[in-house]
Amino acid sequence: MTDPVPPQPPSVPPRPTTPAATAAAPAAPASPASAPASALRLVPLGLAVVALGAGSGWLWSENARLGVERDRERVALAEDSTRLRDVLTVARGVSDSLKALLDGRAARDSASNTPFIVISIADNRLWYRRGREVLFETRVATGSGKYLEKQGATGEQWKFETPRGRLVVQRKDVEPAWVPPDWHFVEAAQKKKLELLRLQPGMTVPAPNGGIVTISGNNVVTRYPDGREVPFEVKDGQEIRVGNKLIVPPFGTNQRRYLGVLGANRLYLGDGYGIHGTDNPSSIGRSASHGCIRVRNEDIETLFRIVPVGTPVYVY
Repeated sequence: MTDPVPPQPPSVPPRPTTPAATAAAPAAPASPASAPASALRLVPLGLAVVALGAGSGWLWSENARLGVERDRERVALAEDSTRLRDVLTVARGVSDSLKALLDGRAARDSASNTPFIVISIADNRLWYRRGREVLFETRVATGSGKYLEKQGATGEQWKFETPRGRLVVQRKDVEPAWVPPDWHFVEAAQKKKLELLRLQPGMTVPAPNGGIVTISGNNVVTRYPDGREVPFEVKDGQEIRVGNKLIVPPFGTNQRRYLGVLGANRLYLGDGYGIHGTDNPSSIGRSASHGCIRVRNEDIETLFRIVPVGTPVYVY
């Protein structure tokens, strides 16, 4: 198909000229109308070829740029995947090494026919064994792994996790009292949106009805104007509150000892940790404790009866 010939401009009648004017006037350029039809057809075709060439060059350049970007993304993804594999390998190696170490020690206890306890944090499960024989097995609750941070200048922080490694039953307690650490009061105050106030011997805090909160002997009491002293009754979730302040009782006072929280018995493992009962049986089987190993109250009674002091405890 040939290009259409552009329409010819209308002819203009020539102006009359004189011989002198004709001689002096330069030759006029050829009119488009006088150009050959083939030249007219080649001009648009040439422009199209140039435009097509320019477009092809741009497309080639853009494809090359996109290819480079894709290659960079593949390299970055490969590097990230390699790093992730390395991290997982190290993590698995640490976990496997600890388990292998504990398995080796447990194997030695098995060979010597020494009874021992194994606790799996991942499974929240406890086994009491002698050699290959399982003497007792039950579900437990272990550390939640959560963090608690104290607001203010000190910025203390606690992480609630069960310690891993080899522990030993150091003693067996009957009707153990829980002596709540400082983090308990920090946690309680944050939940209730109260300020913390650490009560010291000799300190008094104004109380309603004209009384004061103070320490008398081994008790934190409300002392009234008539001289009466009424000790505070406390338990987990029922701390001493005065106005917008939550009182932290001193160690050694009865208000810093909670009864019934740990069940009837405890196997103490040292450094504040132990295997004990609970007043929250629904937590068993979950990562829900502040670091100790919780069991059902009937299970701690069984363990208390059959596990001697000095028994190794392997936690992994």
